[in-house]
Amino acid sequence: MGGKGKIRRWRISFYRSSSAAKKEPPQEFLCPISKSLMFDPAVVSSGQTFERVCVLVCGDLGFTPTLADGSRPDFSTVIPNLALKTAILNWCSKTGSERPNPPLYSDVEAIVRSLMGSSDSPKIRVSERELLTAVAQTPPVLFSHAATELNPRNLYSSSSSEESVVANATPLLPFATRPSCFSYSSSPSTSSEFVSEEASSANVSSTSSGEDENFVTRMRNLDVYEQEQAVILLRKTTRTNEEARAALCSERLLFALKQLLKSRYAAVQINAAAALVNLSLEKDNKIKIVRAGVVPLLIDILRNGFEESREHAAGALFSLALEDENKTAIGVLGALQPLLHELRSGTRRSRHDAALALYHLTLVQSNRVKIMKLGAAGILLGLLKDAELAARVVLVVCNLALCDGGRAALLDANAVETLVAALRNRSELDSESTRENCVAALHSLSHGSLRFKGLARDAGAVEVLRNVVDTGSNRAREKAGRMLEVLRGPKEAEDGAEVDWEAVMKEGVSRPRHGLGKRYGTN
Repeated sequence: MGGKGKIRRWRISFYRSSSAAKKEPPQEFLCPISKSLMFDPAVVSSGQTFERVCVLVCGDLGFTPTLADGSRPDFSTVIPNLALKTAILNWCSKTGSERPNPPLYSDVEAIVRSLMGSSDSPKIRVSERELLTAVAQTPPVLFSHAATELNPRNLYSSSSSEESVVANATPLLPFATRPSCFSYSSSPSTSSEFVSEEASSANVSSTSSGEDENFVTRMRNLDVYEQEQAVILLRKTTRTNEEARAALCSERLLFALKQLLKSRYAAVQINAAAALVNLSLEKDNKIKIVRAGVVPLLIDILRNGFEESREHAAGALFSLALEDENKTAIGVLGALQPLLHELRSGTRRSRHDAALALYHLTLVQSNRVKIMKLGAAGILLGLLKDAELAARVVLVVCNLALCDGGRAALLDANAVETLVAALRNRSELDSESTRENCVAALHSLSHGSLRFKGLARDAGAVEVLRNVVDTGSNRAREKAGRMLEVLRGPKEAEDGAEVDWEAVMKEGVSRPRHGLGKRYGTN
């Protein structure tokens, strides 16, 4: 009996624990929206944890649910909750419960729409193919830059939204670019005229009386077409109107714009990103935009967004990085790696803006350390061979060469040989300023490095530097002359100096029989 009793108690205990666990998982393991066990839990800005797909759907539909406690979550930032995910998997293993499967987007969308009250919601164009077809009928507005940037770009202005500034400015440095995705037509299209008329009437109300109210209301509309028209109008309004940029960049407009940056519809996301670039051109808006939590969304666009959206995201990060207070924050938030990837594999326009963003970010030492850990030295030196990018990439190399870790990594990646080869083949350098920056990078690498002398001699740097002294700018000649002095002494010692062995026996130091001062004096 005792044995049977033990067996019976063990069977009852096992049955109850497993069945109870399967039916009633801990509440913190359930998504507040789908009410199911979470497959990929993610923490949002307001501190709650949701299934990631639920957050994505709510963002796409512009819906913010009201939770059981009456609070409304903030979906502006989404961070994986790895600790909770591990806890859920451990709980499933211990209780014998089935592990959660990734939820389908369509299933979650149905749940969210039921929460929104689908019967009262306006009709939405849910077919992305339908939307893209409609967009293709008016490409100058939706997929080009609306016939803007007809003049060469200024280096220190965002090249993804030159529609916003410097209409007739002379570039500070002579590398103007005209991306192939650009519309060179100077005459507006029919669709541009239509939106322009709408913009002219809306500009008065949005910038004078209600400021951002009109835009926020339309961007929060559940109709995707209304969202699309709202961001197109915002983009056109902030293109050249500096007062509108300052007036419209409010906290609630940035929050509404963030929701559209996550849109799955190309026209909405592209124009939202372009409007953000325009807003970021106002100096007082730069810090405000970063503090609003926009940078993680721009990073996500660089990784997963549409091609033109990525161009604008790179331009926005470049514009925001111009503000000193933003540099460290942008690096901490993880922008360096996607920018480096965009520099390698993006479009012509996004590569240019990514390079300039990296240049401004690497003015901060903490970002130099981070980017060197990503293996940037070899990538940047490889891109120096690209004539279109060399002028911008060498600026980043100069920044990295200023720190000890950067110098070591660049020397390991054959930076001396690469820079000397670029100076030797002047056709790869599109301007005297680029040549000057290559010399500056070599000069920085020569500081405190015993390896530099040997690497420079092996690369044939003496002949190249002498040519710079003869034909370069004043700044380049000065730096080249200093490096030649560094290289000349040891080389002459190797060629003609004899070792004073008596001194070696006495002092343990090898030296030329003739003093260096005398030898340099005769020279």
